[in-house]
Amino acid sequence: MSPPQKKDFLKENIENLKQIVERIQILYNPPREIFTIGVPVFIALMVLLGAFLTGSTFHGTQKTVQTVSDREKQLQALTAELNEVNGTGNATTGSGAAPAPTPMGLDEVMVYAILIAITPYSIDITLQKRNTRKKEEIYTEFLFKLSELMRGGLDPIKSVKELSKTDLGLLTPHVRIAATSMIYGMSFEESMKAMAKSLHSEMITRYTALVVQASYSGGAVSDLILKASEDMRNIIAIEREKEGSLSQYVMIFYFAQGIIIFVIYTLSSSLLPFVEQLGSLNIFGKASTIANLDFSRGFFHMIMINSFFGGLIIGKISEGDARYGLKHAVVLMAAGYIACALFILPPPATPAALTFNITPISGDSFTGVAGLPMSNNIQFRLTDSSGNPVNDTVVQFSIIPDGQVNPQSDTSDADGVVSVKVVPGNSAGTYMVFAKANGNTGQVTITAT
Repeated sequence: MSPPQKKDFLKENIENLKQIVERIQILYNPPREIFTIGVPVFIALMVLLGAFLTGSTFHGTQKTVQTVSDREKQLQALTAELNEVNGTGNATTGSGAAPAPTPMGLDEVMVYAILIAITPYSIDITLQKRNTRKKEEIYTEFLFKLSELMRGGLDPIKSVKELSKTDLGLLTPHVRIAATSMIYGMSFEESMKAMAKSLHSEMITRYTALVVQASYSGGAVSDLILKASEDMRNIIAIEREKEGSLSQYVMIFYFAQGIIIFVIYTLSSSLLPFVEQLGSLNIFGKASTIANLDFSRGFFHMIMINSFFGGLIIGKISEGDARYGLKHAVVLMAAGYIACALFILPPPATPAALTFNITPISGDSFTGVAGLPMSNNIQFRLTDSSGNPVNDTVVQFSIIPDGQVNPQSDTSDADGVVSVKVVPGNSAGTYMVFAKANGNTGQVTITAT
């Protein structure tokens, strides 16, 4: 498919998707909460369920003590002896298996799930509030222009029709719908109330009811509408001033959360290691379990809980509704989790590297001529501890003190064999060729004459 065809195909699919979305909105008119609350919560529950089914467990504040059986101890001792023996020869192995990887705890997965569940809704209500505030500001201008037209001699219906021809920003489509409904016989009261309902603002609804009542009262209706416009503008200014004065408390909450994280980091890195070294007995000689407590995990839980409910409190204080604190909860939880992962929680264990032997196939000493390619390629075989070949593994080659290897790397075949062509340096002497893969190393000695 050529690029123009791909572009047309993509455009066609986008148009089809838009038509499907519009058809669903027209036929079913689903509430937006389905997409901002229902779908994210469902995804969060699936994440938790998947983590639970894959073996993730809740990490509490009690340390898990892993016991090693006698058989496992004997196996570890035997492996260490074999590594020492191989380390004295020409073929060596890796430094031993790394600790088994610890799966992410269910408590950490729960943090991800909560963020997935609340982030879309927090963004949606924040944007809705911002749009509502813009609509309220524009509505004050609408009332002002409506009063001016009525003062010029037009009745309320004709004034709305004239305003529908102007640009009123976000209110333009709503005013045009109200004017069209008046043309088709709907009363001024019904049209204005329907427009106020479509704007989803309590303030606009209240002042629209006031305008409707003024239109039926007679007298200086334009003056009443102008007064309503000024009063509405003053209320918006007061709310802005209130939010501005409360913003300093929001910063105080954020600063306090940062101090909590810093204090916990100081405790985790300085004081608690000293406390754990005091031993398992307290000053009264009784058994103490303080050494078995996982303070870092407890601190992590405290920071996450404090971040979530602290965000809700910020929303309640600054904006009068805890829902608007969800965005603060998202920010605090994300920042707290990053800080815990970097400074407080222990680093996750890395997966164990595969340990195997890399041995030359035809002895450990080769002879060649300085500056000329070796007559035969040098081959290595990769085998595991049971002697089975290790295939499909990339091996890197190098030579010291100088010389060339070709290729620089090779992948082991079904028999675990890799091959390299070696050119010693221009000086006669001894050269070492190394084969390395996943921390495991094999080597051969070359004598150049």
